[in-house]
Amino acid sequence: MTGAPDPAPRLRWSHLAWLASLYVVQGLPFGFQATALPAYFRAAGVSFTEIALLDLLALPWMLKALWAPLVDRVHSRKLGRRRSWILPMQLLLSLICFAATQATPERSIALLLGLVASANLVAATLDVAVDGLAVDLLDEKHLGLGNTAQVVGFKVGMLVGGGLLVWLSQWTGWPGLFAIMGAMVLIALGGSLVAKEPPPRARPDEEEGDEGSEPPPFFRLLRKTLFGPTTWRLALVVATYKLGEKMADAVWGPWIIDTGRAPETLGLWLGTWGMACSLTGSLVGGLLALRLPLYRALLLTASLRMVPHALQWWLAARGDPSDAALIAVSCAESFFGGALTTVMFAFMMSKVDRRIGATHYTVLASVEVIGKMPAGPAAGLVADHLGVPLVFACATVLSVLYLPLLAFFGRALARPKTPA
Repeated sequence: MTGAPDPAPRLRWSHLAWLASLYVVQGLPFGFQATALPAYFRAAGVSFTEIALLDLLALPWMLKALWAPLVDRVHSRKLGRRRSWILPMQLLLSLICFAATQATPERSIALLLGLVASANLVAATLDVAVDGLAVDLLDEKHLGLGNTAQVVGFKVGMLVGGGLLVWLSQWTGWPGLFAIMGAMVLIALGGSLVAKEPPPRARPDEEEGDEGSEPPPFFRLLRKTLFGPTTWRLALVVATYKLGEKMADAVWGPWIIDTGRAPETLGLWLGTWGMACSLTGSLVGGLLALRLPLYRALLLTASLRMVPHALQWWLAARGDPSDAALIAVSCAESFFGGALTTVMFAFMMSKVDRRIGATHYTVLASVEVIGKMPAGPAAGLVADHLGVPLVFACATVLSVLYLPLLAFFGRALARPKTPA
C-alpha cells in the first residue's frame, strides 16, 4: 500500500451519536424481516424451508459491493462525500415505510415482501455510505468505540423494528407499525441535515498522480487490495464466523412458536429481551476490542459463543422447555453473539485501506453476508426432514470447528500491521 492518507479527524461524541442514529435506521427494516416475518409466517403454518427463503429479501446486503465504488466516488461537493448518499437514502427509506402502511398480509403478501426487499436495498446502499463515514472518522484507537456504536445502533434498530413495534402492533396494527418506523427515519434524517461531515480524505487518484494511467488509481488500489496475499485468509475468517449462529437463529424462533408460544411473546423474548442482551454483549465486545489485541478478543468471544448453541441443542432434544429456559438460552445466545459481532467488525475495519474505505469495508461486509447466507436454507431443510435438534447439533459443531480455523489464519492476519 503506497501513499499516506490524511489523518483521521478528531472523534467527537456528536460523530458517534450521528453514526449510531444512522445504523439504527438501517436496522429497522432488517429487524422486521429477520424477527417478525418468520414468526408470523410460522404461526400461519408456513414450513421451515419456506421461512428460510425469506433470507432472499436481504439479497441487497450481499450484493451491495457491486455499487459501492459508485457510492465511494460520486458525490456533491456541496452536500459532502457521504451525506450526498445518506440524505436521499434516508428520505427514500421513510417513503417506503409509509407506503408499507397499506401493505398488510391480508391485503397483499407480495406487495409487503416487495416493499421489505426495497427497504433492504435502500438501507444497504445507505450502509455503504455510513460505513465510509465510519472509516473516515475512526482511527485505530477508536475502532472498538466506533464499532460499538455501529453494532449497538444497528441492533437497536432491529430491536425496535423486530421487537417493540411488533409487540405494539397488537394495538396499532401493521399500518401503525410502519408509520412509527417511517417517522423514526424522518427524525434521523433531521439529524443528518444538521450534522457536519468531516473534511474528506484525499481521493486515491489525487494521491497517486500518474496522469493518464489506466486503469484509474481507485480501481488499481481496489484490485491490489482484493487480490493481495492475505485477502483470501481474511475472507475465510470473515465468511465462516457466523455459519453455526445463522443455522441456529434460522429455526430458533419458529421452533419456539411450535412449542405453543404466540408471535407476540416471541417478539418480546427475542426481539426485545434477547436484543437487549445482544446490545449488552456488543458493549462488552467493544470494551474487549479496546482492552485486548483484536485477534485475542476474537478468539475469546468465538469460544464463548459455542455455549448457548450447545444449550439450544439440549433443549430441543429434551423437548417441552420452560419459559425460563427458553428466555435464558435466548439471552445467552444473543449476548455472546453480540460480543463476537462487535469484535469481528472492529477486526475487519482494522484491515481496511482508508483511501477506498467505503468500498473495501463493504466488500468485507458482503463477504460476511455471503458466507452465512447458505446456513439459513440449510437449517430449514434439516429441520423439516431430519428434525430441529440436528440443526442445533450442526450449529454447535460448526462453532467448535471455527476455533482452529481462526487460530491458524487469524494469528497470521494479526501479525503484520496493516497501514491505516
